[in-house]
Amino acid sequence: MQAGTTTLLRFPMVLLLLLLGTVTQAQTPGPGGPGRAAPEPTPDPVVAAIPAIKPLSGPGKVYDSSAALWPGLGVEHFDYVITEYQISGSAAGAPYATRLVIRRPKNDKKFSGLVVAEAMHPAGAAHAFEYNSLYLMDSGHIAVEIDTQGADLIAQYNSERYGFIKVANNQTSEILAQAGALIKSAQSPLANLGLRKMVLWGTSASSGILVAYLPSHKVFRLANMGNIYDGFMPTMNGATIKTVDVPMIQVPTQREFQSVATAAQDSDEPGKQMRVYEFPGMAHLDTRNTSKRFTQEDCVHPLSGFPIDAYTSVALHHLLQWVDKGISPPHAPRAIMDMYVDNDGSLMQLDEYGNAMGGIRNTYVDLPTMKYTMINEPNPTSTGPGLGRMQTPLLCSLSGWQTPIAAEVLRKKYGSPAQYVKLVEARLNELEKQHWSLPVYHDVIMKDARAVSF
Repeated sequence: MQAGTTTLLRFPMVLLLLLLGTVTQAQTPGPGGPGRAAPEPTPDPVVAAIPAIKPLSGPGKVYDSSAALWPGLGVEHFDYVITEYQISGSAAGAPYATRLVIRRPKNDKKFSGLVVAEAMHPAGAAHAFEYNSLYLMDSGHIAVEIDTQGADLIAQYNSERYGFIKVANNQTSEILAQAGALIKSAQSPLANLGLRKMVLWGTSASSGILVAYLPSHKVFRLANMGNIYDGFMPTMNGATIKTVDVPMIQVPTQREFQSVATAAQDSDEPGKQMRVYEFPGMAHLDTRNTSKRFTQEDCVHPLSGFPIDAYTSVALHHLLQWVDKGISPPHAPRAIMDMYVDNDGSLMQLDEYGNAMGGIRNTYVDLPTMKYTMINEPNPTSTGPGLGRMQTPLLCSLSGWQTPIAAEVLRKKYGSPAQYVKLVEARLNELEKQHWSLPVYHDVIMKDARAVSF
């Protein structure tokens, strides 16, 4: 399916959502003409201040904000090191102090020259690193975590080590600018390593932080008036986001595009460089490697085993190629929307197995053994690790769940498990050649295929 065709399918859905009040548009007269809003004034650019930085040490446990990594494929496997720093300065007219975390190859020569920065998720997670860890570390990219909203959780975790943290929410954007400028400065722990480009990544609430930062991108600059961040990647976000003067790839998940049509369209126009990538089967929250946060016992329906990071990494790879080498990412078909809501209550067209149609395909929906459904339910009788935590119902509602397709259906469709494995590998090889799947996840995906029995 061509992207233009998908756009036509989405158009009536946007009208429906407007009627339902889900999407609103301000239509105010202004200098732009009748029915158009006046252009927003942009303040003159200013050089971002460089915060003070020093290595962070102290008694007690180190706060682990990247707890959901692949078993056996963590930082030790890839010979990465994690270093904490304290940064401090003034933002929004008041002092602040917070934590900055750098995850990097132990051997400097393995650094790719590319940095992926993120504002720590307010719930205390470094999801950009978690959701791209195999790709980031296999490629030699450096991950930078900047703790802003939610940093008080870290201070409460170990006040002896992190009691210095003091951040107000209205300081967030300026801290992101200052921390990014620091990373690119001579005072950076990465100075002299040959850093070429840096992007800012976000997911869910940290995508909200990223979107709120975009006006500041137009204001804060490096000392040479260059961009602090060379690209942006909001994920798990279905909002219509205004483009800026650097590339952006937005990744709504099935939880977003099953209930609202993301209106943003692809563009290669200077100042509006944008891609929207939609992966059927992808939930808002990863449940593949989250046992330290919550488990199956916390939720009613079987947690999805869909490997979210195998596909967020596809988008991230294309963004890095875009900002670093000027290689425009491929345009992708969008999930197919319809006017009906009688198929699991979604606004998507579903195939005969109940999976979303359209979008960027993957072996989990092209050769399905599961039906992937969004919005799980919390288990009120849970005694799992989530018991008593206020966020457990929210975590379940943000996660996807899976329903096995009947064995007799799989036998009729695939013949045998061995034949199924051959079909998956052939399709996976096609997707890798099309750059819609990364070779670093080949073994993970094939291991899933080989585990199928029917």
